[in-house]
Order: sequence, then C-alpha cells, then structure tokens
Amino acid sequence: MTYSGEVRVGGPADVHELKDLMITKVAVGPMDNNAYLLRCRATDEQLLIDAANDAEALLGTIGDGGIASVVTTHRHGDHWQALAEVVAATGARTFAGRYDAEGIPVPTDVPVDDGDTIRVGQVELTARHLVGHTPGSIVLVYDDPHGHPHVFTGDCLFPGGVGNTHKDPKAFASLMHDVETKVFDVLPDETWVYPGHGNDTTLGAERPHLPEWHARGW
Repeated sequence: MTYSGEVRVGGPADVHELKDLMITKVAVGPMDNNAYLLRCRATDEQLLIDAANDAEALLGTIGDGGIASVVTTHRHGDHWQALAEVVAATGARTFAGRYDAEGIPVPTDVPVDDGDTIRVGQVELTARHLVGHTPGSIVLVYDDPHGHPHVFTGDCLFPGGVGNTHKDPKAFASLMHDVETKVFDVLPDETWVYPGHGNDTTLGAERPHLPEWHARGW
C-alpha cells in the first residue's frame, strides 16, 4: 500500500515503510492530533511521538511489543492527554524539550536540547529546538541513509505555514527564523514533513511560500 499520510480520528492508521524504520501515523482526539509510532526494523524497538489522546487507541497501535520511549514535541495539552496512561502501561522513558518540560504534567525523564540524539533501536533521530510556538518545542529529524530525510514537526510547521504564534510578532519572527535556519536551510526539498495535525507535506512543496508567510506575519 502506498503511504498517503491521510488519517482521520476513528479510522485506520497509515504506515510509511522505510528500509530501516516503520512509521505508523494515527489521528486521535477532538483536535485531530497526529501520533506517530516509530519501529526500528532491525530490533523491533518502538518509540511514540506525542501521546496526544485516546490511550486505548494508542496502546492498540503500539501492540504487545510496548514502547521504549515517548517523545512529547511541546507542552500544549492536546499533545499529552494520554501520556500518563501510556507511560503507566508501557514503562516508557519520557523525552521533551528542556524548556517545555515544566509545562507537561508527566515528569520528563530526559530533557532534550538542540542537536541531541534520540535513538529507537539502531535508528537515530536528531532533535532541533524551535522557539516561537512554545519556548521549548522540538522537532525530530530522521536522516534516512537509504533515501531522503523525514522530519516530525509537532506544531512548528504545517502545510501552508508555521505554527500558531498568537499574533505575537516577536514569537512569529523567532519561529520563522528557527524553521528556516534549522529545517529549510539544511534539509532538501524531498524531506517528508509529518506535522502534529492534518496531512503531511514536503519541504519542497512549502519552500516557495516562505516569502508569503513572512509578508502575512503568520
């Protein structure tokens, strides 16, 4: 089956099969949050990005193998509603950006800084700290040695623009700067983008619109 990245709450997951990594995308909760289950194909170790809502659905997706880790992309409540229950059921270690950890009610085992590596089995993800949507938002970059990169952007980057900065010009300027310098300037057009809500995109699809985003201020 060809991966589309189009999922809906209550519907089936969509699975992106890479050579070393399996990426399962599922939509949960009243705000249509995306959660991503990553599985190393060599070791079967699993990592969950954003235990956003509906612990039952997430645990069903995780399956009997459990997860070693769960990463919360940022402090907003719609991204951690199921975190406590998922951690209690799996014993997973928790990761979050250092400057957002205090806003997440489940203790963060590993505070994450810009450039840190998070492993799932033999696969390495690189965290980048982007400031603007929240003080400590992180995105995770998987630089696939067999193909193009993949980036899990939380609420920092979507099809059509960056995340909500609540009409704060300073926060918007900060987020645009970090998205451009840490994502667009260093990753190719083929990079696949997995956002915290909605459909996927690529950097190539979004890059031509950066001047428009600057001009409109959101």
